[in-house]
Amino acid sequence: MAAVTLQNAICNSTILHAFRSQDSISLIRISTNPGIPMVDEREKKVILLVACLASFLVPYTGSSIIVALPAIAAQYNADAVTLGWITSAYIISAALFIVPFGRLADILGRKKIFVLGILIFTVASLASALAPAAGILIAARFIQGIGGAMLFATSVAMVTQVYGPGERGWALGITLATVYAGLSIGPFLGGILTDHFGWPAIFLINVPLGLATIVLTLKGVSHEWADAAGERFDLYGSVVYGIMVFSAIFGMLLLPDPAAGLCIFVAGCAFAIFIWWEKRCTSPLLNLTIFLRNRTFLFSNIAAMINYGATFAVAVLLSLYLQYIRGFSAETAGFILVAQPVVQMIFSPIAGKLSDRIEPRIVATIGMAITTLGLSFFIFLTPITPLYAIIISLMVLGFGYALFSSPNTNAIMSSVDIRYLGIASSMVATMRSLGQVLSMAIAMFCFSVFIGSVAITPPVYPALLTSTTVAFLIFTCLCIAGVGASYARGTIHNS
Repeated sequence: MAAVTLQNAICNSTILHAFRSQDSISLIRISTNPGIPMVDEREKKVILLVACLASFLVPYTGSSIIVALPAIAAQYNADAVTLGWITSAYIISAALFIVPFGRLADILGRKKIFVLGILIFTVASLASALAPAAGILIAARFIQGIGGAMLFATSVAMVTQVYGPGERGWALGITLATVYAGLSIGPFLGGILTDHFGWPAIFLINVPLGLATIVLTLKGVSHEWADAAGERFDLYGSVVYGIMVFSAIFGMLLLPDPAAGLCIFVAGCAFAIFIWWEKRCTSPLLNLTIFLRNRTFLFSNIAAMINYGATFAVAVLLSLYLQYIRGFSAETAGFILVAQPVVQMIFSPIAGKLSDRIEPRIVATIGMAITTLGLSFFIFLTPITPLYAIIISLMVLGFGYALFSSPNTNAIMSSVDIRYLGIASSMVATMRSLGQVLSMAIAMFCFSVFIGSVAITPPVYPALLTSTTVAFLIFTCLCIAGVGASYARGTIHNS
């Protein structure tokens, strides 16, 4: 039997961190096709600006709404399950649509899909703020995820379409810095807005930012990129892919409930059908050759999924540890946890620029190793672990994550042919989503085994600490495997 109480608590308070993840937002290799016009420096700066705005919106919304869940529950008289759906509807929706929209962006144009995505995200934010019932809020969040999927598939894609190999890593680092800025400021700003203006203000602030991004894009970006223009869209493959991803994600979130096995079985069957169809389709949703014949792309994506799988639940576990076992307030716990994204924000541009000069495989592998070191410390948490040691470990973790993320994505997107850029960038985001769900599944499985279906009270604290340290042990072992996957990739720089 699943640990329903604790699982709901986790979903209610943390699953929206899934969009910290937007550090995997689509990243595209610079075009070397002479038929694609070059853009001037002014337009390049505008593209970088709108990509940064889009990269800020999603993680900000994801991290800020967490502190508003009690207020939302009070207004709608919502139970824990309903709150779980409010937080998880977005990640499920985004994961379902990332790859299809990546393919559509290749065919129809990345700028078109980007503008449409910002529009949908903005309208859905307004609908979320005005939702008269919890069910409508869930629906609005699902639609918001569709807009987010369009952004994941295109925003930084346009940046790296116009920035050359010598500056691509730098542009990537700048964009990822805005992601971490959204993560860092989200809980702080969300708490202020909720206390003084009500939780709808969290969504309302997205409206002017979204509109400004649309205006800047339409007026400042004159070029379009559709490297697969004229090819057909694989609708049947998209449907099967959606069934596969939904079943896999839902199954992992249900673990260890027996129903999870059925969902994962359905996902496996859909996967087999999807592979069979894609091999025979003349214009496939996902060209499998970019996996089968591209060592760098394959192992870099595996490394990305492992990295997210090992790190996503860190904030969840430490939040529970700090508030229950150490007795800190939610505000204090949030202030402690912000040490990680702040370090990531500072060092991401540096790591990105470094990967322009040094082989990304080397930089990313070192980053994964440092991440492993940071995770390993938390295996030894006790009720009296010095607070400074926890903060230092979080900073080490953030530094390792910054060194890994930008160079890893740089390697992925530099390894594919230009006509597969959109779909490849979408796979980066999909690996992020799957890794995050895997991380949550591991954490919830440990809680189920050691705690069970009971509320978190002082007598349960020893079991909570045990499940937390076991989860960190699993994450550390997973990250060690990630070091191997990261190093096993090929090289992208000419020797």
